[in-house]
Amino acid sequence: MNNNENKPYKLSVSILDADLAHLEDEIRKVEPYADFLQIDVMDGHFVQNISFGIPIVKTIKKITSTPLEAHLMIQQPEKYIKNFVDAGSDCVIIHYESETSTDILDILRNIKEYKARTGLAINPDTPVKKIINFLKNIDLLLLMSVFPGFGGQKFIKETYKKIKDIKKIIKSHNYKVEVEVDGGVGLNNASKLLKSGVDILVVGSAIYKANNVNEAVKAFSSIKI
Repeated sequence: MNNNENKPYKLSVSILDADLAHLEDEIRKVEPYADFLQIDVMDGHFVQNISFGIPIVKTIKKITSTPLEAHLMIQQPEKYIKNFVDAGSDCVIIHYESETSTDILDILRNIKEYKARTGLAINPDTPVKKIINFLKNIDLLLLMSVFPGFGGQKFIKETYKKIKDIKKIIKSHNYKVEVEVDGGVGLNNASKLLKSGVDILVVGSAIYKANNVNEAVKAFSSIKI
């Protein structure tokens, strides 16, 4: 668990670019600084890529006490909520854009009923106004700053304005919602993101593709705002 508990933001480390042949070692490198581990679940339909599923959540839960975020980039997420919570997900994040036969609000309520933190993600081209009515029903709003599907993409600069707009809405209604940003986050833009109002930074390739993973994650846990 993060050893810098006084910092005014949280760090979620995505394992998408970790060396899966040595996954436990990769997790141990970031554990002292990560507030969460994010598991990017992709089904080959909602996004073109295919990645992790329920077995990897179970495996990781056995080897770490760091809370797990399951970011479901999948169609029909309502079919899998209970399975991901039972596997050990402390937070389940679904996409507003996912094709589903169930109302998004009902899925969010379902996550909460299973005692997990409730997250809603939106893609870069989804206007903030479309999810305003969901804010009172979630714990976490994940703003994608790249289009989901692959790690290592370039950060979309329009995200800064989106952050500021949503934070104004959250504050004006006194909602208890944390804002998380995922995609293209690096040391070059992390401070500006935090100044814009981000509560949680999701970082993957900038940590796991660094020359020294330990030094990289340490740097992300001590950013000056």
